[in-house]
This record gives sequence, C-alpha cells and structure tokens, in this order.
Amino acid sequence: MYVVDASVWVSLLMPSDTNHPPSQLWMESVVERGEPIAGPAVVLAEVAGAIARRTGDGRRALKGNTLLRSFPNFRLASVGEELAKLGAETAAQQKLRGVDALYTALAERLGLILITWDEEQRARSRTIVEAFTPQEALARAS
Repeated sequence: MYVVDASVWVSLLMPSDTNHPPSQLWMESVVERGEPIAGPAVVLAEVAGAIARRTGDGRRALKGNTLLRSFPNFRLASVGEELAKLGAETAAQQKLRGVDALYTALAERLGLILITWDEEQRARSRTIVEAFTPQEALARAS
C-alpha cells in the first residue's frame, strides 16, 4: 500500500531524529494492519549512508540496514531499465532529484501512496501520486 522514502526509514531507525516518534507510530500501525511496504533497491544505500554520515558509525548504519531488510511486509523493487526510464521521465517532468524520482516512479507504477518527510519530493510528486508524511498518513488511517 505504500512506497516509503529513505527519509522515513532514517527517522524510524534513529531515535534522536525529530521525526522519529511520528515515524514509529505510523510504521507500527502499518505493520499491525499487515499493509505492504515497498521501496526501490537504492533505499538500502540511502539509509546506510544517511545513518553513517549522522553517527560516524558504519557498523550502526549496516545494522540499521539489516533491520530495514527484515521489516515485515517490506519488499525491495529492482531498479531495472523500465523503472529507471520512468524515474528519468518523472525527474524531468516533476523537477525531482534522481533518487526521489525513483520513489515517485515506483509509487506510480505500483499504484501506491508515497510516504516521505521530504517536503519538496512530496509537493512535486503529488501531481502524479498521493504523497504524505507519516503523520498525515496516520491521520488519514484513523
């Protein structure tokens, strides 16, 4: 039901992040309902890099990555030629950064809702997919 951006995973995996509490509440509700979660395979590198940069700890980054991969109902989507082309078109049309466009393109291709803390990504993606913060998505589910 959702494509989850790296910004949400990072906030979920880092208790010190200001968005950790709403990310955790939203994710708990998604897991409880058994809803599917997807992300392009590049999410692994994005999350590991973000955690390593913030903490200076590569081991912690890799542990976070292991936790992400073991999350219930989470599936990685390969970034093959089809998704890469759709991502390029999305980046050009929506004026998104490349990786942000891949999340949006995946949500479009799968007909899923995009969940992100990235304001620019959310605003620019909304013309082609539904896009919400975890907090907004939680409020909608209530």
